[in-house]
Amino acid sequence: MAKKQATKAEKAHMDHVAALGCIACLNLGYMDTPAEIHHTRCNAGGAQRSPHTRTLPLCPPHHRTGGFGVAIHAGQKTWEAKFGTETELLLQVNQLLWGSDLNQEGGHGNETLH
Repeated sequence: MAKKQATKAEKAHMDHVAALGCIACLNLGYMDTPAEIHHTRCNAGGAQRSPHTRTLPLCPPHHRTGGFGVAIHAGQKTWEAKFGTETELLLQVNQLLWGSDLNQEGGHGNETLH
């Protein structure tokens, strides 16, 4: 099954997320670390991916190249113990984007995170 293409609004949202810089680096005190998009797996089953609005900004080492304990894709449980769960970080990202801890997706305010 092909991946669902992002809409214009979803692309804009992911651009805003990436512009925040790596959330793991930010929490370690490093500012403005270039980030790529990580689609969360929280509440997604099997090989499913969360919607484009449920994304985290992660630098390449924290996303995929850093190895075990550094990259989320190299050992998620260990990574989450060190940096926080995807759900916790998603709420933090929403706080930074929207200035609220409301469970918002894409800035609409009428959709909740699960």
